[in-house]
Amino acid sequence: MRCGRCVLSGDVADSAGHLVWIDCEMTGLDLVRDKLIEVAVLVTDSELNVLESRAEAYLKGLRAQADKNGLTVYLGMTSICPTSAAFDAKAGTAVEQLTDGIRMAKIVGSPVIRCYLGRQEDRSTHGGIETHIKNTVEVCKAVRADALAAGIKIAIENHAGDMQAWELAGLVEAAGPDYVGVNIDPGNATWTLEDPVASLETLAPYVACTSIRDSAVWETPTGVVVEWVAMGDGDVDYTRWCDIYAEKVKNVPVFLETFAGLRRPFNYLSDPDFFKVWPKMRAQDLARFLAVAKRGKPREALPALPQGAERAAAEAARQKDTFERSVAYCRRALGLGIRA
Repeated sequence: MRCGRCVLSGDVADSAGHLVWIDCEMTGLDLVRDKLIEVAVLVTDSELNVLESRAEAYLKGLRAQADKNGLTVYLGMTSICPTSAAFDAKAGTAVEQLTDGIRMAKIVGSPVIRCYLGRQEDRSTHGGIETHIKNTVEVCKAVRADALAAGIKIAIENHAGDMQAWELAGLVEAAGPDYVGVNIDPGNATWTLEDPVASLETLAPYVACTSIRDSAVWETPTGVVVEWVAMGDGDVDYTRWCDIYAEKVKNVPVFLETFAGLRRPFNYLSDPDFFKVWPKMRAQDLARFLAVAKRGKPREALPALPQGAERAAAEAARQKDTFERSVAYCRRALGLGIRA
């Protein structure tokens, strides 16, 4: 199981073989006038397993600690599609894993169990993404009674290029929007050649959780390149995105999930087979994405990280800088955050 993204993901420290993630909600904070009102600490092992135990007593203790500090836990897991390359069959069947996720989410007080179908490679398999969508719907339906009884939304992310917004909306409608919703990820929307604003317009009625980052997008002779960047450094119209979110999504927090330096080319002009995995891509969706790319400008790749013992520290510093600049932009330009 994995924890849903915290509001702010800060420094990481190593302690007795564990990773200690310290999260502080500081958006909009005046360090002279205001006081810190929210702090969270998440401890994982070196494999990023969040929960030391799935036992009820342990989970109740976790809930009590969160309640004591005025926190809400958002719990998540990985793939729930048994035919996806991303699915971990060693952890049990998809139904078993999702059922257990719902149970744990209920105990720790999470309003959702975040999960996903798979990744873009699934589009190339026999039957295409539609087969995997069908199988994911069946898994969701198998646990519907458990989810409704627990009051937990299954929040399925548009993940790693697996589904476009209209496909994910169709999955939710087929399973049932009374207990299935969406974890919207604008960064992943660019990996499906979508304008994140258009993606939100489609998915807003279903949003139950979020994980946002900015994307730089620019045209090349062979197609486009997408690079995930700090909030405010990219080409996504986040002013418009936030306006839509504020209007159409209620009582769902915005979580930052930032990366630095991850870029990916989409060579649709030079690869004659590129669109075979997108047989039903809509012309208007591609046109809106290309409009984003046209206003983007090519940029140099980030400097290579040093090798050896210095690499981890350099990577941590780069990611921390990306995160801190993202927080500042969200506070200053988008008005996000809790204020005392």
